[in-house]
Amino acid sequence: MKRFPLLLGLGLLALSSRAQTFTLKSSELGGQATARQFLNGNGCTGGNVSPQLSWENAPQGTQSFAVTMYDKDAPTGSGWWHWVVFNIPASATELKAGAGDVAKALAPAGSVQSVTDFGKPGYGGPCPPPGAPHQYLITVYALKSRLELDKTATPALVGFYLGQAALAQASLVVYGKR
Repeated sequence: MKRFPLLLGLGLLALSSRAQTFTLKSSELGGQATARQFLNGNGCTGGNVSPQLSWENAPQGTQSFAVTMYDKDAPTGSGWWHWVVFNIPASATELKAGAGDVAKALAPAGSVQSVTDFGKPGYGGPCPPPGAPHQYLITVYALKSRLELDKTATPALVGFYLGQAALAQASLVVYGKR
């Protein structure tokens, strides 16, 4: 019987030492992008409102965050970047709905929204060609440093720097079709 408390204690220690998983969530998104998130232009009539996003359990040493939204199914040969925001302060755990509208200044102070494949900074919602649904990958990156880039940085350049600074990443996939 003396072994039971020892085994129980070791089991509890093992459970408590497990790291929590870095997780991205949205109170607005399910499996499909809605008209609220869709672009208003290029044949689409959406609200062009970036979704609310929140994250938890960032790894120790996180100095900033970045969020991207990418359509791998775009008929361009290289996909389509819908949103690129970086240097989100390490104290932040959320981007509010609409934070992708640069004019509204809803993103956390110090955040940088760089150009997308629409040619300007900020969020540009889904607007796939008619037909098959497109898959939109929304990713939050926990970074070991801030990125020494500005709002003119291309998505490819930001992606290169994200690869160098990422401690962890978490993603959501949503689909959009018209």
